Amino acid sequence: MQKVATTGNATIIAYDGKPLLATDPWFGDEDPAYFGSWVLSHRIPQQLKDDILACEYIWFSHGHPDHLNPASVERFKGKKILLADHVGSRIYEDVSPNGFDVTVLPDRKWVTLSDHVRIHCITTSIQDTILLLEVGGRLFINLNDAGARDCSRYIRSISRHYRHSYVLALSGYGDADMINIYKEDGSFLVPRAAKKPSVGAQFNNLVKATGARSVIPSSSFHQYQREDSMWAQAYTTPFEAFQGGLDPGIEFIPPFSSVDCETGRIETAPHEELVVTPRPSTDFGDDWTDQLEAADIKKIEDYFSRKEPVRKHFGFVTFKVGGKEHAFKMAGRKDRGITFEVPRGSLMTSIDYRIFDDLLIGNFMKTTLHGLASLNDAPGKFNYSVAKYGDNGRAETEGEIAKYLAEYRRRAGIDYLVSMLEDQSRNFLTRFAKQDTPLYRMMKQLYISLR
Repeated sequence: MQKVATTGNATIIAYDGKPLLATDPWFGDEDPAYFGSWVLSHRIPQQLKDDILACEYIWFSHGHPDHLNPASVERFKGKKILLADHVGSRIYEDVSPNGFDVTVLPDRKWVTLSDHVRIHCITTSIQDTILLLEVGGRLFINLNDAGARDCSRYIRSISRHYRHSYVLALSGYGDADMINIYKEDGSFLVPRAAKKPSVGAQFNNLVKATGARSVIPSSSFHQYQREDSMWAQAYTTPFEAFQGGLDPGIEFIPPFSSVDCETGRIETAPHEELVVTPRPSTDFGDDWTDQLEAADIKKIEDYFSRKEPVRKHFGFVTFKVGGKEHAFKMAGRKDRGITFEVPRGSLMTSIDYRIFDDLLIGNFMKTTLHGLASLNDAPGKFNYSVAKYGDNGRAETEGEIAKYLAEYRRRAGIDYLVSMLEDQSRNFLTRFAKQDTPLYRMMKQLYISLR
């Protein structure tokens, strides 16, 4: 039996006579993520849980807790943990001292796991990893949350040699990111997810980028359960939306399906919807009335003092905790800054463990922008400087970040230059048409076709 099954959120199980490899196994129907904010949308069938636990190899793409969950990972001691070779080695150094058998795989090279299964890691500068999985001569392109930026030409150079290829990726309306954001005047910054952008169109672009022939929705099946984040449930993506807008020449394989790699037969297993009861934040150690202590304030000051782009280009970062504001002054423009309204418990956990991204994605923290259009605005690029490069990549000064990005550019090669040209072309297009208008979509499709 040579087979690939998908289940849960981003979990792929590869079989070669027996369960061999599981990717990003998050038992999210039992182990919540993002300080209790996220759980799975559907239960994982017990047989598939048993198969995951029977796998010899466990592979993790990145450190977000819906992929590498602190509770779920404890079930895999005694297994062979496989990681990509990321700059900074954050996950390796966090996991390996805790009794796990960890192997760091070479970047952009095939590694054989059995007679009919081999894998190929592609690292990205946002500390995420793409996995190319070959089972029985079929190619599965697992983009998870990474996208295909800076490596699409490389992936196509591989996928063109396969008659059967499948792309799996984060897709949907876009709530799997920070969307609890407000403007300085107090108005809610309505997320793009409110417009319910075509998911099929996203897949069309991914197929063009990777050269895949089929798509399987993945890395997209969560829901909210905290009382203070349940509002975001309105922006999640229903099952029926994943196929809408897909080009007719592309094969759509439903979520939670398996592919027999010897015959091509596809089976879709029934999954039970997980019905949640909203839970108070106190169940997860977050009391909104708790105040910061003097030691907490010192830790926050030290944390941001190390993040040079923020310290240099922002005027302030303010935390409103327990109803009291604490403003941390920076050296940049006085009118540029961010206010975070957040419970003490999760804030200090994110500072202590360098997981600020988890606060942003949990969507219970309220974020107010001052003199900014988004958290990714240059030159400070808060989200990248703090979470991606800083916490996860361990590059905190501008010099360290420059060296960090240079290494990923070296790995990407010509794909990096192509991406830069694409960015310039995209910026040129957006000067003539606003996003999500018919003219913009027409110009975007023309641009993709020319690419």
